[in-house]
Amino acid sequence: MTPQNPPSTTPAGTASATAGRDTTILEVPSGTPGGPGRFSRLPQLAGRSFIPLGLFARLPLAMLTVGTLTLVTSVSGSFAAGGTAAGAVGIGSALGAPVLGSLADKRGQRPVLVVAALLNTMAVLALVLIASAAAASGAFSIAVLVIAFASGATCPQVGPLARVRWMALTANAEGSAATSVSARDLDTALSYESTADEVTFVLGPALVGILASLVSPWLPLALAAAMTITLVPAFAFHPTHRAVPAAGSRKPGGKGAGSPARLPWAVALPVFAMVCMGTFFGSTQAALSAFSAGLAGTEIAGLLYAVMGLSSAVAALSVAYWPRRAGLSLRWVLCALLMAALALLLPVPSSLPMMALVLLVLGLPVGPVMVTVFAVGGRVAPAGRLGTVMTALASGIVAGTAVGSSVGGQLAQLDGYQAAFLVPFCAAVALSLLGAAAAVVLRRRA
Repeated sequence: MTPQNPPSTTPAGTASATAGRDTTILEVPSGTPGGPGRFSRLPQLAGRSFIPLGLFARLPLAMLTVGTLTLVTSVSGSFAAGGTAAGAVGIGSALGAPVLGSLADKRGQRPVLVVAALLNTMAVLALVLIASAAAASGAFSIAVLVIAFASGATCPQVGPLARVRWMALTANAEGSAATSVSARDLDTALSYESTADEVTFVLGPALVGILASLVSPWLPLALAAAMTITLVPAFAFHPTHRAVPAAGSRKPGGKGAGSPARLPWAVALPVFAMVCMGTFFGSTQAALSAFSAGLAGTEIAGLLYAVMGLSSAVAALSVAYWPRRAGLSLRWVLCALLMAALALLLPVPSSLPMMALVLLVLGLPVGPVMVTVFAVGGRVAPAGRLGTVMTALASGIVAGTAVGSSVGGQLAQLDGYQAAFLVPFCAAVALSLLGAAAAVVLRRRA
């Protein structure tokens, strides 16, 4: 096949030769149902380099919170100081992500990602230096919190913006057959993206732990800065960025993700759903810490939680093969209800192997819900605001995780881990109710 550029106004699969430039974007026969395998189509849509680049460019974000916690705790000798600094990173990320997404919608992804990479690299390196200096002086400086907040706020949002590119690359098919294949391609891309998030948020903390214990607590953050300044600009300049033009360069009435008819208030449904997902995650982590403390130590909680992440990642990949007749809203509601039902099993196990088994099963509906909520977010996003919506969804997870960790931790402290495990159940029930509301919205828009 011939290398192609992905111009924003060119339908997917249209051959447009670009002399003298190898952009690695390949021609894809969008209207051919019997084409290559579903996941093998993704490199043909975006280019072979896009998938590994997008995967590793988001890894620094997964390392930042745990890396800050590890460094500040190590140099200060205070768990409270480390937790506070890590919390500042999370708050900064939750507030900064939609800002970066909005700027990407208005100015284009490339300049926003490059500037964010530069600012974040400087902020993370400054955090290493300031935290070490504060430890040397014997005082935990407010400057550590400020620079930790800045590190989170400027962290490039590679994952959400990658989803925006996939939505743009798969949005331009014309004709009923081509549209059906293009929709399946989007399901496949979003399935992959959810799996990539799961992999990086398991790999990131593990990498921090290995480097901090074997070498030095500052090394994980230094590595994260090095990856940010090299990989994020490479992602920013990847030819797929042309598929998502800035707002000022869009043609009125042009095709693409988003529509002038979108209802802005409808975006609140997937955003609140991601807050519920984050609450589910954070409270489960807190309850698992309390559960494992009485058996083998709190450090085992991370391994238990990774079991759920593993099954969630595999299930997210499987969504590409699910029948599409049921629709997004039914998939959302049924998977959320299954999450709630399985969450009722969390207080039952009394041993680590039994808890691992419950978590393995519990992760199965989690990945599909994540894929579906992101797809609904793309469906209800106002025209020209897809980056804002995708980053707002990511912020919802961060904010919900903080809420879930706090509430779950308090209940675990007061009434034990069984009480804390009620929080993920309630979060899953709320998630299913939001799915029902989303069904009404999507039906009105049909």
